[in-house]
Amino acid sequence: MSGAAPSLDASGNIYFIVGNGTFDTNLTPSGFPSLHDCGNCFAKISSTSFSPPLSLLDYFTPSDTVAQSDQDLDFGSGGPLLLPDLMDASGTTRHLAVGSGKDANIYVLDRDNMGKFNSGADNIYQLIPGELSGGEFGKPSYFNNTVYYGAIGDALKAFPITNAKLATLPASQSPTNFAYPGTTPSIAANGSTNGIVWAVENGGTGVLHAYDATNVGKEFYNSNQASNARDHFADNKFITPMVANGRVYVGTPTSVAVFGLLP
Repeated sequence: MSGAAPSLDASGNIYFIVGNGTFDTNLTPSGFPSLHDCGNCFAKISSTSFSPPLSLLDYFTPSDTVAQSDQDLDFGSGGPLLLPDLMDASGTTRHLAVGSGKDANIYVLDRDNMGKFNSGADNIYQLIPGELSGGEFGKPSYFNNTVYYGAIGDALKAFPITNAKLATLPASQSPTNFAYPGTTPSIAANGSTNGIVWAVENGGTGVLHAYDATNVGKEFYNSNQASNARDHFADNKFITPMVANGRVYVGTPTSVAVFGLLP
């Protein structure tokens, strides 16, 4: 998952996305891999309920999982994002998860029925193809009914949510494209207001960007703006900026760079 962390729901279930490998296309009557091989799976694991303590409760793997593994197109190059409870157009509360990998699709899953495997079609809650320009090597972030994605070679894109569905087109995108490995954004805000999306750009010199969360086409700051090299830092991949106590912390190959307001 390119350094992304697993996710945990309120019931203690653990979610992660597995890299490519063997998947048993012969399924048990309940739809699980017959030999327990679940490569290329978005997995839901029980950590509390069953014996043995870690049990596969549900999963999803794309219908072309064998071809993906043969071509090194890991689903698990990206990490999972669990969304807060959302109400759809019929008034039903949905428990959703989002994940993407090297195939550049956005998979939106119902955590109560993840879809398992079907060789003919992806039986999932929502599939958005073609809106990421490259593979995902990190994870998206969420703030105020919006999911933010930063895939390889792509702009940072904001996908708003309406009636528990992601928009199929981004509402805004950054003026900068992010080279390999893309970017995993972080959000800073005062409650639900004054949101800032922070994103690190990998390159000859690393760059920290700050965008308006309501319109990521508007950049507040980047670390190349100073006329001298004051804010420069060495680049690194799979870096997620961390925001705490009014400062932004960025990992470099040999240190941590700390950004804050000038006196």
